[in-house]
Amino acid sequence: MTGDASLLTGLTLKQGGYVTYGDNNKGKIIGSSDIGVKGNLIIHNVLLVEGLKHNLLSISQLCDKGLEVTFQAEICLISSKDSREAHLVGKRVNNVYMLDLHCINSEINCLVAKCDDIWLWHRHIAHIHMQHLNRITYKELVIGLPKLKFEKDKVCEACQKGKQTKTSFKQKQFVSTTRPLEMLHMDLFGPSRTMSIGGNYYGLVIMDNFSRHTWTLFW
Repeated sequence: MTGDASLLTGLTLKQGGYVTYGDNNKGKIIGSSDIGVKGNLIIHNVLLVEGLKHNLLSISQLCDKGLEVTFQAEICLISSKDSREAHLVGKRVNNVYMLDLHCINSEINCLVAKCDDIWLWHRHIAHIHMQHLNRITYKELVIGLPKLKFEKDKVCEACQKGKQTKTSFKQKQFVSTTRPLEMLHMDLFGPSRTMSIGGNYYGLVIMDNFSRHTWTLFW
């Protein structure tokens, strides 16, 4: 099923008919057609459903047509049982395996490597920005880096978590301690760029939570 009519070839309109989703909402069936090019893998009887935001592929129907579907941690392979030739490769995005239907008539090597290599190099070079990767490729600064066009087509989960900030604590209007030295706040810093009067570069700051008295030690 798909909601994108541009993926279909030779659309046949249908009168009536609905598809029921998991949340019991319904989508109207507009027609059906095929996806693919002759000489390559063709997916038959694809429904065009009004308002459908995602393209859904039935694994059971693929198996009924003599194909074999294998799921791995990062990819899933749709191959022929007889020749073991992979026709489609889907990459895992979060908990969903996604196929690029626009490349269904391309060689399988293009389906396997392009996007995976881009994000693999992004992780290898310390989650560097894609624009910097393009500059490194153009100037040939890294040995072995393939000449790919690095584009950001999704959000890197590790980069997103690394840029998240914690919510600050709310200010307290009262002192929670009842006597001096019950709670101490300490901060160690150094080496500082500027040497202190005594010739030291490291410092330890200690503050008493009750009295707010502060000690600073240098060495």
